[in-house]
Amino acid sequence: MSNRFNRILLAVDDTPCTMKAIDYAKDLVREFHSSIALVTVVPPTSPASYGADPLLGQQPIVVPEVSEIQQESAQRYLESIGSDFDGAQEVFLFNQVGNVRDEILNTAAEWTADLIIMGSNGRTGFEHFISGSVSESVIRKASCPVLVIPGKSE
Repeated sequence: MSNRFNRILLAVDDTPCTMKAIDYAKDLVREFHSSIALVTVVPPTSPASYGADPLLGQQPIVVPEVSEIQQESAQRYLESIGSDFDGAQEVFLFNQVGNVRDEILNTAAEWTADLIIMGSNGRTGFEHFISGSVSESVIRKASCPVLVIPGKSE
């Protein structure tokens, strides 16, 4: 059997839909003894959103710790999923900050993924992380096959 999926990139967030995508990825990794890369994306915190009222001359409060806390919890989340992949050649963790679609595509390109697996779900999770529109735009721009696991199926 030709090992077509040597390098599988799995995009994860904290939604139930992601759990299904993880299960699919585990099956493929076992089948092909692939290397697996887990990527999650923390959106950058915008300082303007912290209750400043420009009409009253108030300055926005910049709270960079928020993204640091998010990144730390994202890292723990990645590590807990990564430790659960049996039979993988190697497990890579990518904890990115930025635009979700762009970071998934950039990571896939830089890591030379053979396959991208992601969930497609409603507006939940890390800042509406992998919403349907994100998976659609990844499909359009990716240079490798994309397996989208629907969140609707039971």
